[in-house]
Amino acid sequence: MADRIVLNPISYHGHGAVSNIVPELKARGFKKVFITSDADLVKFGVTAKVTKLLDDACFPYTVYSDIKPNPTIENVKNGVAAFKASGADCMIALGGGSSMDTAKAIGIIINNPEFEDVRSLEGVAPTKKHAVFTIAVPTTAGTAAEVTINYVITDVEKKRKFVCVDVNDIPEIAVVDPDMMATMPKGLTAATGMDALTHAIEGYITKGHCAISDMFHLEAIRLIAKHLRGAVQNTPEGREGMALGQYIAGMGFSNVGLGIVHSMAHGLSALYDTPHGVACAILLPVGLEYNKPVSGKRYRAIGKAMEVAGIDSMTDEEAADATIAAVRKLSADVGIPANLHGILKEEDIQFLSESSYADACRPGNPRETSVDEIKELYRSQL
Repeated sequence: MADRIVLNPISYHGHGAVSNIVPELKARGFKKVFITSDADLVKFGVTAKVTKLLDDACFPYTVYSDIKPNPTIENVKNGVAAFKASGADCMIALGGGSSMDTAKAIGIIINNPEFEDVRSLEGVAPTKKHAVFTIAVPTTAGTAAEVTINYVITDVEKKRKFVCVDVNDIPEIAVVDPDMMATMPKGLTAATGMDALTHAIEGYITKGHCAISDMFHLEAIRLIAKHLRGAVQNTPEGREGMALGQYIAGMGFSNVGLGIVHSMAHGLSALYDTPHGVACAILLPVGLEYNKPVSGKRYRAIGKAMEVAGIDSMTDEEAADATIAAVRKLSADVGIPANLHGILKEEDIQFLSESSYADACRPGNPRETSVDEIKELYRSQL
């Protein structure tokens, strides 16, 4: 079976990368851009870093900021209506995963109106046309939504998140500029950074992993382990390293899938509005322990990428345990809670376990699981 790799046709990386946005739009003859960006980014002037470039070039735009941290079906529907009313012919997805996921759903529906029922996009929807031309500009170093073929929408009515996987949603251009991430507060930097590490580690052990994705994931793990602590302290080196590391992680997992850490985290975000990165960070060691009987031999390479001392001389069991310990320490060092105390409620575990098992990420898990086994994993965090 052939391995498929889908990436952005064009991506820009490094300080000042946003200067390429207007030239790219003009070169393609676009006339007006629709910008998705959440209200806080607008409020604190982050969105203005891009709109100023458009203003200076006299390039018309509309900003849509009705986007929640875990974007909802309603956010997407309102965005579709706003895009149609704006007269725009292209998009800029500016922000974290929420802004980019919303933009992906809007862009797909605009060019594939038969999928206007947002729920119909769940899973692998058979869309025929690529989404509206999009330039994705991340302001967090974590989701890598700018390079993935995935997006996640919250169904408030059913209290669940659903994952959409579609090669037609990948942005044509990614602009990964660490300067756009410099205003992220410590907590958000830590959470999104641990989300990126979860992408890289789950992607490395997922059933679908291949030689190319392994290369991406191990380098991403190395960069994240080296730079996340610095990024939380807002050092230039930390920000730049994390901007690159999270993107490389996205290059991998987007093409091979994830596992139960993400499927379990999605339910927590949908039910309690828990930040996705925090949920992933808490559950990552849990998932690694659970998958150790099946994937433990691959943990040595993860530990080496994280520069675990003496790992070459350890047994497979010792190397696996040392790797899990290194993940726990990195998480603790950046201020992530050790468990789900104060978040998870016993009465919700059955619903969460069923939702996790039904989640699109669960089949990629290297170890076969069940609703009952997932229930025990949740209970271990009470």
